[in-house]
Amino acid sequence: MAETTRAGFVALIGEPNAGKSTLLNRMVGAKVSIVTHKVQTTRARIRGVALEGDSQLVFVDTPGIFKPKRRLDRAMVTAAWGGAADADVIVLLIEAHKGVTEGVENILAALDEYSNPNQKVALAINKIDMVDVEKLLALAKDMNERHHFVETFMISAEKGRGVDDLRKWLAKELPEGPWLYPEDQIADLPMRMIAAEITREKLTLNLHQELPYQLTVETENWEERKDGSARVDQVVYVARDGHKGIILGKRGETIKRISRASREDLSEFLGRKVHLFLQVKVRPNWLEEAERYGEMGLDFKDGN
Repeated sequence: MAETTRAGFVALIGEPNAGKSTLLNRMVGAKVSIVTHKVQTTRARIRGVALEGDSQLVFVDTPGIFKPKRRLDRAMVTAAWGGAADADVIVLLIEAHKGVTEGVENILAALDEYSNPNQKVALAINKIDMVDVEKLLALAKDMNERHHFVETFMISAEKGRGVDDLRKWLAKELPEGPWLYPEDQIADLPMRMIAAEITREKLTLNLHQELPYQLTVETENWEERKDGSARVDQVVYVARDGHKGIILGKRGETIKRISRASREDLSEFLGRKVHLFLQVKVRPNWLEEAERYGEMGLDFKDGN
């Protein structure tokens, strides 16, 4: 390792579905945050760790910032701003084709309140392939007139365009100091929680409407086997009996499909065989149980 190293925290903030999880996974080079077509899927602040030269970048992928309605929503938004307040650098991600939405305006207003003078705030305009150059330049000018960004980047998190430039810039902006994590570590979430997130992603992709927001996944048991494989037992908690039937599906086909997809992803992530066993349990009030929030890495009190 070089004599002068850098390390620090980078908070990715933005509206739900702005592409924060996709950018995190692209930066880290592995799947550490769930990516779905549905909004509000990232619940906890997931840290991904990336190396760029002599710098170690610790990315905080925060929940999307939106107007909260329920206790879970409020806890997620509080976690998002908490992640931003603790970071060395903040990157605000907006969508090129949506421009300055009401949600973006609210985030800009809150930035002055939650960020501190020592933090550098950069703008990343994502999904640049969806608009022409003139609109991109106009959007960048508009955003920089609304807030002082130290740098503006044009990126496509999905295709990787501009991501290397952003990562190299971030690496230079972090404070000097020893690395915070071992060289081969890519996330600081416990494997039990990452496994639960992977399964929740598959549930979200396979289910519709409000149901994904009415469920949570917990890893109850993790057993290392002598042959190098792992047995993982998980519980899917839902709020109603009817939800259980939807997840199970006709003759159990839906839960089998979800379990198979989750097992394949988890096996690939770990680089070894995984035996995954899913159960679905009805807990009508799980959204009001402090223990469930703790399992998601959220603070129950933040939902008040």
